[in-house]
Parts: sequence; structure tokens; C-alpha cells
Amino acid sequence: MTRPAALALIFILAAASPTLAHPLVGQGASLAAGLSHPFGGLDHLIAMFAVGLWAARLGGRALWAVPLAFVAAMLAGFALALAGVPLPLVEPAILASVVVLGLLVAMSSALPAPIAVALVALFAVAHGHAHGTEFTSAPFSSATLGFAAGFAISTAALHAAGIVTGRLLGALPAGAFGRGAIRTLGFAIVLVGAAMAIG
Repeated sequence: MTRPAALALIFILAAASPTLAHPLVGQGASLAAGLSHPFGGLDHLIAMFAVGLWAARLGGRALWAVPLAFVAAMLAGFALALAGVPLPLVEPAILASVVVLGLLVAMSSALPAPIAVALVALFAVAHGHAHGTEFTSAPFSSATLGFAAGFAISTAALHAAGIVTGRLLGALPAGAFGRGAIRTLGFAIVLVGAAMAIG
């Protein structure tokens, strides 16, 4: 492992411990609240970034289909929660998404695009359901639409950050800090997910 990669890993692991899972609960519904919500939980933030990283590794049609499927399925999960439809094992599924997506990035897994889309959609439903469970305003109001639009935009931005990072690192020459950096990021994501699951 290169020195910059090791330092990045230490920083990520150090950030994992004190982070509150969802500190924005109870702050009302608005576009601004929705925009900030995905950044309030390290599990959500890292999983969404990892989706972008993995999409960059997959390339082709998956580059846009995988993030789009995540956002769409997340909104569906949000609507299910607002409608009072229970979903079992939401938090374990969210933690599993961090670990699994990290492994997929680290192992450079090249699943076919339809399977990749189905996998991220499954995880995204859990993420969206958690957003809906934490929602404190009246469901299916104008505030709901603003909140949903906000977290959808932020999620897409986190996907885009992952894609850009993956593309930039993937374009570096092979060697000490080439494609291995993406694998290191993947393993770091796995470790963070495991740390959150244990903690």
C-alpha cells in the first residue's frame, strides 16, 4: 500500500467512529434539508460514493444506468416508508451495501449491467426507506417533494463524485498510484463498513 493510500485509509477509519448515523432527524422538510440529509450519515455517504466508483469501473452503459437505478429505487423506498409499508432489516441492508459495494470496487467486479443495476437498486430501496422513516413532516406534501428532490440531487452528486474519482484514478499510469488506488479505496470502504457494523 502506498503512503498516500495508507494515510487516506487511516483518515477514513478515524472518521467512522464519531459520526452519528442520521443526525438530521426532526429538522423538518425542505429542499435544503433534503440536500444535506445524505451527508448526515457516513453509511449513506460512503455507499453512494462507492456506487459512483463502481460505475466508473464498470464503464459503458453501467456508467449511467447504475447511478440512475440507485436514485430511482431510493425514491421508491422513500415512498414505501411514507406509505407505511414496513421493510425488514433496513439498517443491516444499508451496512451491507457499504461492505458489498466496497468489495465490488476493490475486486474490480465486472458484473453485467442488468445484474449491477438490480443489485444497487436492492440496496437503494433500503437507503430510501431509511430516509422516509426519518422524515418527520406530513407525507406526500409539497415539503415531501422538496425533501425528496434534495436528497436525490445530493445522491446523484455523490455518485458523480465517485465516477469522477474513479475515472481520474483509472487514467493514471499503472504502478505505485495507478489503478491500485481505486482498489485501496474499495478496501477502505469495506473496512469502514465493517467498523460501523461492529460498533
